[in-house]
Amino acid sequence: MAKSKPVVSMDTYGIHSTWDAQSKHLPKIQTFTTDIPAEIDIEFGFTVNIKKARGEKIRYCIYHPGILDDSGNEQAPFDGELHVRTNDWDFYLGDTIWAPISDKVGDWRMTLEMHGKVIAEKTFTVYERNEGDFWRRRGF
Repeated sequence: MAKSKPVVSMDTYGIHSTWDAQSKHLPKIQTFTTDIPAEIDIEFGFTVNIKKARGEKIRYCIYHPGILDDSGNEQAPFDGELHVRTNDWDFYLGDTIWAPISDKVGDWRMTLEMHGKVIAEKTFTVYERNEGDFWRRRGF
């Protein structure tokens, strides 16, 4: 019998409550958006629900806009692999802003892949908050 094809749905994206890696609960959505103000400790990303894929390996990756390490070198994208734990699995992929803010401004692309194919992705634009940028970003 053929194996069922995984079903993936993106439930939330945008600004979330602070993520606690020790908790079984995912962060709660606060604002659906792809525009993220560059504020220290703001949490942003997306949650997905994956059905019919228990045991499958997924790869996650966060492509950031050129974050520098302590030596001033650009860091590689943050990525890793993990296994889908249940047949109805919720997963959060996200990040937060930390000091200095200047190297966090720009596009952050977050992806999930299974079997080499992107199954979920979202690009967030982190911007420095000032009134001129707010109106310019909205086309005024």
